Amino acid sequence: MAASAVGGGGGVRQKAARILPHLIKGVSRCEQTTPNSHNRTLPSLRRAFSLYDQINLIDKVPDDQLRFQKYTDTGFTVNGVEYDGSLLIVNNTVMSWAPKTFSDITRDSLSIFQLLRPIPEILLLGCGKLTQHVSPELRKFIRSTGMKLEAIDSRNAASTYNILNEEDRIVAAALLPYGVLT
Repeated sequence: MAASAVGGGGGVRQKAARILPHLIKGVSRCEQTTPNSHNRTLPSLRRAFSLYDQINLIDKVPDDQLRFQKYTDTGFTVNGVEYDGSLLIVNNTVMSWAPKTFSDITRDSLSIFQLLRPIPEILLLGCGKLTQHVSPELRKFIRSTGMKLEAIDSRNAASTYNILNEEDRIVAAALLPYGVLT
């Protein structure tokens, strides 16, 4: 029985294929009902991944892990605490971060990573509402610390942080609020 559930068991895959579109529609409906809302909940696709890939993911996040729960145009909610402005999250520690716009993100604003040990494997750079081009100089600096860089919009950066953190990966996030356009 275990072999059919994990291996080529058509029943499980068919069930997952039937359920997945409904889950995705549910997430889409949540986004459509509050497009102008100033307080947006981050959708959780953990159940979709669990059903589709048959991965057994935990439903309760351990108390020692940070989890983005909501985002607004001006800040984020992490583990039930609302933060205004930009955030830097390293080693499950939330810090206020000085940059207010994408052009404020410099080598100096990320200099903590020259001292930090252990070095996160990836830095999720939340660029605000839109993904921005990271200068070659800043990319070179981030690579010199030993990290990989993923520059994406802040909503997706927060969601990606949640997933990687749940996998117990060493990850850092530097996020501008979602309302920042440049």
